[in-house]
Amino acid sequence: MNSPLNSLLVAAVITLSAVLGGGVYEHLVIDPSWPKYPNLIQPKRGGIRRGRFWLPAHLLFEVVLLCSLGLSWKLPSVRVWLLAAIGIHIATRLWSAFDFIPKAIAFEKADVIDETLARKWTFKSKFRLPLELLTLTLLINALRVAFGR
Repeated sequence: MNSPLNSLLVAAVITLSAVLGGGVYEHLVIDPSWPKYPNLIQPKRGGIRRGRFWLPAHLLFEVVLLCSLGLSWKLPSVRVWLLAAIGIHIATRLWSAFDFIPKAIAFEKADVIDETLARKWTFKSKFRLPLELLTLTLLINALRVAFGR
């Protein structure tokens, strides 16, 4: 079908896979430890700067996703999958923007962290992964349709 569209869809799948991989890494490696050792996520104390990964990764994915939608607009069989993926992704990002990100920034800046609250945050944060996995599944379906399979 449309080669630029196919290339963008492949880029969107790869980029979202990296985002999903980053989320899995955080949940498996960082989240079990940081509530007890908050300096792990506090840059001022030598911890990681999570925004260095998350900001560019999400920005790149969202630009590629919107460009894919633009190129697929006249292809309803592809567009429907992309619109569904965008809808789920927007819901996830809004949830993150108004709940998770402000709390994450507060944890990063706090002198003292309530470990119980931090563990609740890490537990609840895990529920974003299935939403991004659903977004990835919808993107793969758009790619499958674009390639004519």
